[in-house]
Amino acid sequence: MKNLTLKQLRYFEALVRHGRFRLAAHACAISQPALSMQIKELEEDLGNELFERSAREVKLTAFGQTFASRAREILRAVDELEDLARAAHNPFLARLRIGIIPTVAPYLLPAIINELNRTFDGIQIEVRETQTAKLIQELAQGDLDLAIVALPVSEPSLTELKLFEEEFVLVRHLEDEGKPVPDRDMLREMRLLLLEEGHCFRDQALSFCRIGSARPREIMEGSSLSTLVQMVSAGIGITLIPEMAIPMETRSAQISISRFRSPQPSRTIGTIWRNSTPLVKQLLEISEVIRHAADTMRGQPGYSP
Repeated sequence: MKNLTLKQLRYFEALVRHGRFRLAAHACAISQPALSMQIKELEEDLGNELFERSAREVKLTAFGQTFASRAREILRAVDELEDLARAAHNPFLARLRIGIIPTVAPYLLPAIINELNRTFDGIQIEVRETQTAKLIQELAQGDLDLAIVALPVSEPSLTELKLFEEEFVLVRHLEDEGKPVPDRDMLREMRLLLLEEGHCFRDQALSFCRIGSARPREIMEGSSLSTLVQMVSAGIGITLIPEMAIPMETRSAQISISRFRSPQPSRTIGTIWRNSTPLVKQLLEISEVIRHAADTMRGQPGYSP
């Protein structure tokens, strides 16, 4: 067997991730025939097929699944060697690959980017917005340096750092302004608008309302907090949003914002990174910059109802 190359492993990993040669080739910035040739050569060198091919997608063979696990470990180790070199070369990060959940990104990300650029002159920031499960996966694969999520994530391989807590507020139609705020038992009897499956904010809202499962007529779903607020403005139901969303989401909607009586629903926002990263010192400093940006934003007029 010939010596395997990192290039082959990265092409293989891209195909595993995307499931299609066209998408993997685009991600690797090479042509589809070139990627196909590299994968074929890899299989010939290994003497085993890695993928089951069909007209629309590829799937790992049993051998491919075992190989993928080992290849991922190798690529992660290589990425950490590169991180070690980055840390030794410069006490500050020249490039930051940061992930962030969708219920934080629109509201906090501009302040974070401004604060990072102000603090670290010339830093190159790459942002990935997606749900927590995907961010955890991409951290583990070495595709991200740090992610901003709702804590806890309870992953033994990741370090968690709490940044701040924020409460959830109730969003109702404007005509309900001044009415008593329903408690969690009353919320279960109302038409509750929630984010679709996969969003941790959805799970937090359901937990507060003590809803394990609900009939479809009682719960409607949206793809973003903005969609939910506009649905409330149209008189479809009620929803919950985090405090940081108030300034942006209340500008053009016919809604009222109310705080809950105790116990108030809330979430903890923090940063996470791999335990094995050599960039701990830098990521701690980055986290403090993020905390400062969040504190500054939270102190601006219009943040609270």
